[in-house]
Amino acid sequence: MADWIADVLGDEFEQLTLDLGADDQGPVVATLVRALPADERWWDRVRGRRPLLDGVDVLYIHGWSDYFFQKRLARFWTSRGARFFALDLRKYGRSLREGQTPGYVADLATYDEDIAAALSAMGHAVDGSDARRLVLLGHSTGGLTLSLWASRHPGAADAVILNSPWLEFQIAPVRAALAPVVELQARIRPLEVAPQIDLGFYTRAQQEVADPDDPMDVNPLWRPAQTMAVYAGWLHAILSGHRTVASGLSISAPVCVLLSARSVPPTRWSADLTAADSVLVVDDIARAALRLGPSVTVERIDGALHDVFLSRHDAREDAYRRLDRWVTGWCAIAAGPVTRSASPG
Repeated sequence: MADWIADVLGDEFEQLTLDLGADDQGPVVATLVRALPADERWWDRVRGRRPLLDGVDVLYIHGWSDYFFQKRLARFWTSRGARFFALDLRKYGRSLREGQTPGYVADLATYDEDIAAALSAMGHAVDGSDARRLVLLGHSTGGLTLSLWASRHPGAADAVILNSPWLEFQIAPVRAALAPVVELQARIRPLEVAPQIDLGFYTRAQQEVADPDDPMDVNPLWRPAQTMAVYAGWLHAILSGHRTVASGLSISAPVCVLLSARSVPPTRWSADLTAADSVLVVDDIARAALRLGPSVTVERIDGALHDVFLSRHDAREDAYRRLDRWVTGWCAIAAGPVTRSASPG
C-alpha cells in the first residue's frame, strides 16, 4: 500500500491513495483523507474522563460534482475524540486521473470496492467485527451510496448520518416512467450525455452566504460551479438506487438525516436560493428517509442550503447544534454515560 502523504488541505490532514485496479479508462484509485488534530481534549484524559467520541471512527463520503474540503466538519469530530476520515471516490477530486470520465460508474455497488479499501486502511473489517465504532457520514449522492451500502452490510456501521441525501429523484412522480427510458439508453449508449440545465445558482448561493469565520478553499476543477456532465449509465445507477430506497432498506443502525426546511427551484436567481435547498425536493427526501430503517431521525433546518454545513451562519450553527445533540444522544445509548461536549463546532 502507498504511504500517507501531505494533503492539499494543509498540515492538519494527510491522504492515502487506494489502488482499485484498472478499467477501460486506465488505473483506478480512491483517496482516503485523515485529520491530524492536536489533542484538544487532553485535560479530560488527565482527569480520567474519556472524550465523548473516544473509540469512534467517522467515514465521510461527498456528493456529486464534489470532493472533501470541509475542515470544520472534520474538527467537529476530532475535537470530541473521534478519528475522522473522508473518502474521495474513484474519478472524483483527488482520485480523478487524466482521461477518465469524472464521477462515472454504472452501478453504485461499484463503490463497495472503494469503501472496503478505505475501511481496511482505517483498520476496520467490512463485517463490523471491530472494537472501534463506525459512523458513516454522507452528503447528497454520497448519502444515497452509504445508505445502500449500510443496508447491504448489516452490523457494519454503528450510526449513519446523512446530510441532504439524494434518496429520491427531483420529480418523484415521473421516476417510474423515466427509468425504463434511461435503462435503455444506458444499455445502448451508457456515455451519452443526459440533458440538464445548471445555471450555477447553487454555487452562487454558497458564495453569497460564505462565513468569514469558517472559510472554504475549494478547487474549481474538482468542484465546478456548474455540475459535471450527467451520463445515461450513471443516471440509471442513481434511479436504480432510488427504486431500492423506495422499496425500503434495512439499515440496522440509527440514522440521522439533516435537511433544509424548504426547497426552491433554481429557475431564476433570487435571494430565496440562499436560504433553501435548490438541488433536492426536501419534503420528498424526508418521506423517503423513513424507509431507510427502523430508527430514523429527521432534522429540518430553517435557512439551510443543500449542504447544510455550507449554509449562512445561523443555519450552519443550527446544523452543528443539531448534529451535536444527536451524536450525544447516540453515545448515551450506545456507550453508557458520556461527558457533554463544550461547543457545537
